[in-house]
Parts: sequence; structure tokens; C-alpha cells
Amino acid sequence: MENKIAVSACLVGKNTKYDGKNNYNAAVIEYIKDKEVILICPEVSGNMSIPRIPCEIKDNKVINKINEDKTTNFYNGAKKELDKLLKENVKIIIVKEKSPSCGLKYIYDGTFSGKIINGSGIFTSLALKHNFIIYSEKDIERIINKKDWKVLFNLNLLFHFLILSINKY
Repeated sequence: MENKIAVSACLVGKNTKYDGKNNYNAAVIEYIKDKEVILICPEVSGNMSIPRIPCEIKDNKVINKINEDKTTNFYNGAKKELDKLLKENVKIIIVKEKSPSCGLKYIYDGTFSGKIINGSGIFTSLALKHNFIIYSEKDIERIINKKDWKVLFNLNLLFHFLILSINKY
């Protein structure tokens, strides 16, 4: 199947979150229903346990709530997942907003106070450097709810263009 898409595992109901739960998202499930899905979880790939102590990014480091540096785990997991997606020729990724791994536009500020700032998670930052097309679950919700038909049209047009481009080679 040519229309492969990577999705944060927590968004499809896999219990990979720090608290052992998930972020099941019906809009994401609806969007991916006719696509070959490759599940990703950079934190699990980085040998982080389920459950685990919450982590946030502060001063370019990933620190957990008891002040342990988990930066290496996050980068190792991000690199493993990125390598997998490059080998699978995936072009589009759907990630979980605000995650220290997968946040696209927003992450927590590193104080564990719930404050949100502009920024990207470790995995997403690396994936953006490799020219992946990345959407958060919030983007997909807007698309599925047809609140933004232009985004839906452009996303589908782009997806089909990518498929045609891949098929040429």
C-alpha cells in the first residue's frame, strides 16, 4: 500500500502515555481508516517505561518531574523512530500536541505547572529537519470536522500528489 502514514501510538488507543493511559482520538481514527498506518512512540523506543515519571523540555534538556535528565532517552527514541519512517518511505506523520517528544506547535514549559509555550518536541523537531509533513491531532480534528475545508482539500491533494510522485519512481 502506497499511502503509508505514521501516527503517535497513543492517538489510536495504545497505552503508551507517561501515566500508562492513551490519548485516543476519533478524528485521527477516521482520517487513517483507509491508510497503512505505522505506529510510533519515541519515548517507548527510547526505553522509557510505561508508566513513567512525566517529562518536560527545559533549557534544551528533557527533565522528568524529579529532575532526572532523560534527554538521551528522548533523542535515542526519536532517532530510532525516524530511521524506521525513512526506511518505510513515510511522508506524513500525525503527532500528539504538547508532548515532549511529539509536540508540533506547543509543548509544556518545563516547570510542570501546566503552562504551555510555543515549541516542538524532540522527535518532531528532528522529523521537520527531514522534510516530513507533520500534523497534530488538533489539525486532524479540524479537517475531519470540516471546519477548515481548505486544509482538508490541500491535505488530500498533497497526499495524492505524493502518491503519484512515489509511483513515478
